[in-house]
Amino acid sequence: MQKVAPLNSPACYFPLMNGRYEVKPGMMAFGSCFGNGEADQQVFQIDKNFADYRQAKLLARAERLSKYYQTYNYSQTVAGAMGYAPPFLRNAPRTAIARLIVERLTQEHPQYFNYQKSTANTFIFYSRLTNEKLYLDADWQLQRVEGSAVSPAYASTLDALAAQIQEDITVICCGKDGHNWLSAIHLCYPNHWSAEEKIGKDFATIHTPVAGIEKINRRADAIVNTMIYRQPMVRFAWGLSTDIRLNHHPEPPPGLLVSQWQGRSFDPQNPQLYLRIERQVIWGLPEYETALFTIRTYFRDCNFLKQDSRLRVKLCAAIESMSPESLIYKGLADSKASILDWLNEA
Repeated sequence: MQKVAPLNSPACYFPLMNGRYEVKPGMMAFGSCFGNGEADQQVFQIDKNFADYRQAKLLARAERLSKYYQTYNYSQTVAGAMGYAPPFLRNAPRTAIARLIVERLTQEHPQYFNYQKSTANTFIFYSRLTNEKLYLDADWQLQRVEGSAVSPAYASTLDALAAQIQEDITVICCGKDGHNWLSAIHLCYPNHWSAEEKIGKDFATIHTPVAGIEKINRRADAIVNTMIYRQPMVRFAWGLSTDIRLNHHPEPPPGLLVSQWQGRSFDPQNPQLYLRIERQVIWGLPEYETALFTIRTYFRDCNFLKQDSRLRVKLCAAIESMSPESLIYKGLADSKASILDWLNEA
């Protein structure tokens, strides 16, 4: 086995510097500087917590793959079958999602990922982090895997590639009639939402439960067009959690109660509170009328945030600015007062 290059510290974000909780698209140009150097220009960020993220994905898949991975009207062209291939497959047609993921990983992290020719019509994608080799045919279909003891076995190229990264993946498509739908979800780090519930639905329906979304949903078609046809973008979302569990699926695994699982029970006598941040990258593929949407989850310990008076003030102001509906949606209605008291105590 080749020696793996040292992994970097995680990127650090604080997307509430304006001191307000806002429900808005908030899309900025991909590659915008947030103080993390090269990481801010990467779709897929690899850091020293990779093993923990990988383990969370493997546990989710082992529980029940269909709970975390769904597709609907996910054409082979969009998926990557019938796609552009590496230089040694120049006669192959062009591709979409699989090509994009492989190209970004090998460009952004050549020390961890590469692909190479296997036979005249196939190639191998290799991860030094997992020591897995994915054998893909000329249509980017997964043929076999070497070096893997994953159970259940990878169901597709997207499933296998998603297991090599620290992001969740969704794919949104748009038809010739303007109708859009969520065509693929690989969601092992859900923040209180379900792949099975959202797959196949349009943008507005997906986001209907979000408190304060009404104004955005009136522009749903325009927002989807922006995602697909504009240059790549990045946005952030945030909330509060009382644990650092990546997987907060609405349905806990067998043997666990919802109260043990949800991460929303703040105890002032034993305060544990974390800012849960999502970095979301949107990469449009207009020739396929589709967009890749990645979700990378980070946690920041509020015990440390409260020591920085500037950050503490911004966090408290943002919580204060939440509407009653938003507090309910974020699971903070019963704990807002005690959280603010704890944050402001000496």
